[in-house]
Amino acid sequence: MEVLALSSLKAHAAYLVIAVVILRLITNRFRRGLAGIPGPAIAKWTRLWKLQSVWKGDHHNTAIDLHRKHGPLVRIGPKHISVGDPSAIPIIYGLNKGFTKCISWDKKPQMNLFSTRDEMFHREQKRPVANAYSMTSLLELESAVDSCTEIFVNQLARFANSKRPVDLGMWLQYYAFDVVGEFTFAKKLGFLQEGKDVDGMIEAIQGMLVYASVCGQIPEAHPLLLGNPLFPLFMPSMETWNQVLNFTLKAINSRASLQRDDTTAIALRAVFYLLLRNPSAMAKLNAEIDNADQEGKLSNPISYRESMNHLPYLQAVLKEAMRLHPSVGLILEREVPKGGITICDRHIPGGTVVGINAWVLHRDARVFPDPNKFIPERWIDSDPQLLKKMEQGFFAFGAGSRTCIGKNISLIEMHKIIPQLLREFEIRLHSPEKEWKTKNVWFVQQEGLICDLVRRRK
Repeated sequence: MEVLALSSLKAHAAYLVIAVVILRLITNRFRRGLAGIPGPAIAKWTRLWKLQSVWKGDHHNTAIDLHRKHGPLVRIGPKHISVGDPSAIPIIYGLNKGFTKCISWDKKPQMNLFSTRDEMFHREQKRPVANAYSMTSLLELESAVDSCTEIFVNQLARFANSKRPVDLGMWLQYYAFDVVGEFTFAKKLGFLQEGKDVDGMIEAIQGMLVYASVCGQIPEAHPLLLGNPLFPLFMPSMETWNQVLNFTLKAINSRASLQRDDTTAIALRAVFYLLLRNPSAMAKLNAEIDNADQEGKLSNPISYRESMNHLPYLQAVLKEAMRLHPSVGLILEREVPKGGITICDRHIPGGTVVGINAWVLHRDARVFPDPNKFIPERWIDSDPQLLKKMEQGFFAFGAGSRTCIGKNISLIEMHKIIPQLLREFEIRLHSPEKEWKTKNVWFVQQEGLICDLVRRRK
């Protein structure tokens, strides 16, 4: 009898679990205020669709396709809404709107400038360092960038002199890491000098990004994985992760962050790749640099002010490259405040997670005609009304109080290193018949920018 009773108890428990799961799925599907918003059918029932989409590494392309099919609001999870309308930027990311940044996973409060949900804490932490990130303060350290540029050019010259192909994308990553080392710790990290991933730091960070992007879709899994204090005991190699984490936290709480290194490298790769794929734009930019050089307007190395004042087409190229290939490939999630909010003429209830994906916004043909084409001239020749719409719809650095704090550092690097390299080298794709590969691990990273270099200056 006891055996039968135990079997019956187990059966009832199983039925209860199944009933709870079914009830939860039904509640998800018909969540108040969200049931009528279009999107993938399974995404309305469970977050597994979102997890699988992110796991594939091409969620940015999936998001573009979904918004083209369904319009400005797409339901990508039981309580997750992707928004694809530039008019929603000030609503979701504007100051004092009541939207809070979403937690990636719950273990303990993530109290740093980048990850905190507390807006008061964010303001208090940002206020004392904001001046250090101002353009005026950063330009006082411009010589730190110049020292990295000198090593970078010399290393690339070795490839040009020996006529060997170079993985320019990887070297741009080394450059970005060494520059942040100068800004943050007043010393280079050794990537350019060594010509390799020092201490496996880039590889380890890559692993962290993969983990964060995937685990962020199912935060409950984190306490069972890296959030489990026993995890390092079973995997001694986790010491590497701890070293990277400590380095990351030091950088975040100092003058820069590793996130900015990666986003800068992504933007630099995008610029060179798109120029190499569009020879007319490359020729136009080279002519602009050569003319300014011949007129004595550019020093060596090129300064940020010189680049800004004398290379207007370069500025258009940078903006267009970041439009076509923004660094972040997932929505920047925010939680709707109590009482809800109206977005795109639809009431969204409080507690819903909403966000904008720059890849979606930057492919909006209403704002950017011929959105899939690389047209730097659009930022110069468009009429004032369209140009204003494009500026309002440009989301490469985020928006509001959470605009990328390292934006000015990235702009300084890009305005200096791109014209310097084009002045020094003729750059060609080693295998122009091959497309590069991209993978979305929160940042949309690229592989395959293999180039041949020819010296232009001795």
